[in-house]
Amino acid sequence: MPFPLEDKLVIAVSSSALFDLGEADRIFKSQGSDEYRKYTIANEDSPFEKGPAFSFIQRLLQVNNPKDDFEPIEVVLISKNDADTGHRVHKSLRHYQLDITRSAFTCGRKPHPYISALNASLFLSTNEADVMDALENQKPGGMILFPKNKKDVENLESSELRIAFDFDGILADDSSENIYQTHGLEGFQKHEEKYSEEPLPPGPLQPLLAKISAIQKRELERQEKDSSYKPKIRTSLITSRSSTAQERVVKTLRHWGITCNEAFFLGGASKDRILSVFRPHIFFDDQKKHLSHPDISMAMVHVPYGKLNK
Repeated sequence: MPFPLEDKLVIAVSSSALFDLGEADRIFKSQGSDEYRKYTIANEDSPFEKGPAFSFIQRLLQVNNPKDDFEPIEVVLISKNDADTGHRVHKSLRHYQLDITRSAFTCGRKPHPYISALNASLFLSTNEADVMDALENQKPGGMILFPKNKKDVENLESSELRIAFDFDGILADDSSENIYQTHGLEGFQKHEEKYSEEPLPPGPLQPLLAKISAIQKRELERQEKDSSYKPKIRTSLITSRSSTAQERVVKTLRHWGITCNEAFFLGGASKDRILSVFRPHIFFDDQKKHLSHPDISMAMVHVPYGKLNK
């Protein structure tokens, strides 16, 4: 009997993020739905190539350990296909032995209403419009970007999963970022110093980190009982804030009861060098300029939260 979704960290992923549907999508757009259906059925025994979210999802599912009755992760597929044309996606899941047992096929309808219904803390998609729909409806969404080089460079020898987050507009809302944009660096620093004891409101991915943090606490409890156990999840905060503006970040995370394993306050410096050392398997940022890192093994996710307030 599967565990209820309420007891797990649930990630919803679109079929276009998990697999490369480029050719199928081209046929749909150029030849219409009838030819698309024929093409899909004729090729349903050919698994799709891996998409930009594949490596992250594969590694995420490795956190589960059925032998130890430790299965805190659930991944749910959300597709805008119908169940018939989506059958090739199901067969691709089996081909790659991905333990994804729940799926939703919306037949062209917007997926965001089902994010909360599935108790998902994140919806990953390559479709910016679907991600914006999610964020506009207070659902946690992120647009995963295709790397320029799609060469598969997965390394599953280590079971460690590294996840990195920006702060403003990701974990916290963008109210402080708006101060910076309006009043500049000096105005921002004065504002953050004045309100250093006041926690910032949560941003779109705060619930995601809260769920991850809860899993990490369970991992530490396991390690206390078994010193040979190595925690599988490692988190990092990578922000453009300087050290002089870190107090409010620390107080905010403390207020939420959330911790990150590592934190970097870069004062506006490029994030590339830190990313090169930490080497996250996925990195969330609200500004695309921080998501151009050449490391093709890294999943880059744009969360266009700031667009909602412009």
